[in-house]
Amino acid sequence: METHTDNCIFCNIINNKAPCEKIYEDDQVMCIKDINPASTYHYLILPKRHIRNAKELKSDDAELYEKMISTMDTILKEQGLNKQSTRAGFHWPPFNTVHHLHLHVISPICDMSFKNRILFAYNSYWFVNTDYVKSYLEGRK
Repeated sequence: METHTDNCIFCNIINNKAPCEKIYEDDQVMCIKDINPASTYHYLILPKRHIRNAKELKSDDAELYEKMISTMDTILKEQGLNKQSTRAGFHWPPFNTVHHLHLHVISPICDMSFKNRILFAYNSYWFVNTDYVKSYLEGRK
């Protein structure tokens, strides 16, 4: 897999070639505010390595996936957000808007518009939760 792609907006953000509002960063992942938030709080957790989408995760990526989930837990705690009123998940191919793996963390669910409740519908064909992706990843071993 590629480490970055020049025409990927998230790769450009990770490489400081595009603006963003950064919430968290370490050597594996970055968390930014979504520029088109679906609720009061809407964050994207991006792996620094370019992976096109959740369907391209391999068994070797299990540690990176777990890092994304632990980062979500850190962000929720640091921002004082209730996990029960948070929607977290991935757009499932072919329903990707940006072709760089990213975990949506949206809170609170009750502040989402009707349109965003559909766009980020829990376990729809186009948006899957973290457990679905974990199960998919475990099945690839």
